[in-house]
Amino acid sequence: MVHSPEEQRVCREWKGDGPTSAAQARAMARDFMACVGYDDEKQRDAVLLVVSELVTNALRHGCGVTGLRLSHHARGLTVSVGDAGDRPPRTRPLDPARPGGFGLHLVRGLTGGVEVEWRPGGKCVRATVPRNRWCGHRHGTPLPRG
Repeated sequence: MVHSPEEQRVCREWKGDGPTSAAQARAMARDFMACVGYDDEKQRDAVLLVVSELVTNALRHGCGVTGLRLSHHARGLTVSVGDAGDRPPRTRPLDPARPGGFGLHLVRGLTGGVEVEWRPGGKCVRATVPRNRWCGHRHGTPLPRG
């Protein structure tokens, strides 16, 4: 199938050689973003935070990372993390007195949502950081909500 330029994707996928830590996943994402020309610092930071949170959740709650896929397309950059867990991601109520539990709130705020695709032997958790979310943002003006 041939896609129009607006629909074309650039993907990188790691399965057997996937990340074993959030730091390693962030390094993989940095390299990928450099290859596809992500030059907006705030956009890169948002992607790195999403990568870090989804990989950390897979390591802590999903029986380990079984795959990482980064896909750059017209809508933005999609982060997909596979794990062997059989439970869906769970957003905990916010409680500043309790450590942890903020990750999925941050991911949802940066991406607008998290999708879960169930697969044999686990699941894939996916979120897309919208393209040019902060393009033209000037210091002192409010960031977009979402």
